Formats: sequence, structure tokens, C-alpha cells
Amino acid sequence: MARRGKKKGRPLSGWLVLDKPVGMGSTDAVSKVKWLFGAQKAGHAGTLDPLASGMLPIALGEATKTVPYVMEGAKVYRFTIAWGEERSTDDLEGPVVKSSEKRPTEEEIRALLPRYTGLIMQTPPQFSAIKVGGERAYDLAREGGTVEIAAREVEVGRLDLVSIPDAGQAVLEIECGKGTYVRSIARDMGRDLGCFGHVADLRRTEVFPFEPAQLVTMQALEEAAANAASEEERFAALDPYLMDIAAALDGLPEVPLSDDAATRIRLGNPVIVRGRDAPVEAPEAWASARGRLIAIGAVEAGMFKPKRVFGQ
Repeated sequence: MARRGKKKGRPLSGWLVLDKPVGMGSTDAVSKVKWLFGAQKAGHAGTLDPLASGMLPIALGEATKTVPYVMEGAKVYRFTIAWGEERSTDDLEGPVVKSSEKRPTEEEIRALLPRYTGLIMQTPPQFSAIKVGGERAYDLAREGGTVEIAAREVEVGRLDLVSIPDAGQAVLEIECGKGTYVRSIARDMGRDLGCFGHVADLRRTEVFPFEPAQLVTMQALEEAAANAASEEERFAALDPYLMDIAAALDGLPEVPLSDDAATRIRLGNPVIVRGRDAPVEAPEAWASARGRLIAIGAVEAGMFKPKRVFGQ
């Protein structure tokens, strides 16, 4: 019988809140971080286009099990709309497909903002990762065809006008839920204002529950690695940048457990929740032992029932 090969890399787990630079794809960023840390496994919580910069939470090892909780979190973007041109990609990458000499006034822009707040219907860009008939929309669009993408409901918590640098541009900030495309916001606002528009600059500043103060630049990681004389020194310099896996679960109640209860949980067994502040009912909660994440599960009738268990 063939033996299963040993996994390459370190069994390292944690979150890195990367400040992704412009010009690097999200997949490339994850691959670079995985290599720098020598991790066995890595993934990210929400794609950023190559032309966008900002917060890209990257999960290493066991932290990949908590990616869905970050994906569901609210996101904040600051972006610049360039008026007068609509582009095939709805950003600077694609060619101009429509143009106009009209430029909107501040009053016109502000009057339009409420229409893009709350639950709205939005059609994703032609060049997006949405699957159409089993294929990615951007692959179909690159072949020259027009992709029919159904409109979908997304939630926008707020949309604020930050500044108007000149008549041809407007800087806005948006707080939105999963699946919202900022490029679509720019495209649709341009159409509504009768002047067309596209995203000229885009930066993601927050992904709940992470904060801007936790951002780490790729340059800082590369410099730390370059100054290390050995692989051991490199890891010693980089590992402090990682956050605990449980950082992704900030919105869930914590259930502290004894060592004995933790052992039962790791075997997939439910345990009685003890303690004055322990929840009696919770559809989702995370269990900890000695401050470390043990499992994610539900609290029902005073019992913690594990759904996803984490290694030691």
C-alpha cells in the first residue's frame, strides 16, 4: 500500500491581518505569506482585486476553520469614483465602454446616497468571480462575451461622501456586508447620475472583527525574513505577527472549560456548561481551555455540543 506523504511545512495556526499592496492578487498574497511562515495550510477571508489595497485577513493552519466567521463580518472600504467613463471591468483595468462630459455636483451625489443604503439589489461586475453556468464570470468576459449575471440582494450599512478632490472625482466610504461589490456601486451611481463612473482607487480599511491597528505590511514581513540568518531566526521574527485563532470569533460567546471537559470535547462529546456567566442557550459559541480555542459549537439546555473541534 502507498503511504501518505508527510505534509510540507510547519503545523502553524493563527491569523495574519495583511495590508495587501496594490498590484498583488489575493491568491499570490496568501502563497507568499504561507511560504514566509513555512505553514502547511493557508487561506484568506475575502478576495481583494489586484488594483485594490488594504486589509486581507489570512488564516494559517487550524485558523482556516474559522474563515467563514470572518467572511460574514462587515467590511469597510474607502474608494474614489472617477466620473465621465464607464469601463468594462468597472475599474481602471478595463477599456472605456461609455463616456460623458457631464460631472455631478456635490448636491446630486449626496441626494443619491440613500438609494444605496440598506438592503439593495446589485448586479456584480462582468469581471468578477461569480460563477455562471459553472464558469467564472471573468473567464467568460475575457472571451469577449456578455455575461448575464442575476442581481442579488446585498446590505450596505452606510455610504458616506468623504471629499470631492475635483469635479471629476469623489471619495466615498462604505460599510457593507458579504457579497457587496464596490465596483458595482461606482458603476450604478455613474449611471444614475447620467455621467458614468468607475473605481479609480480602492482600499479596504476594516474586516470585522479585525481592526486597522492590527495591519501588517508585506514589506515588514519581507524585511523581517531578509534580516534573519537562518530559517529558525526567520520564524522567530515572523511568528509574533500572528494573532490567536480565536481572534476571528470576537462576536461569539466564550465558554471556558476545565481540562477534563476539554478532553471530552476533543473526543466529540457534549459537556455541561458551568459558571455564573455561562450561557444557557447559544446557537453558536466557542469553548476554551487555559485560554485556547478548543471547539466551536452550540449551547443547548446548559450543554455545550461541539460542531468543529480544533487541535492542540
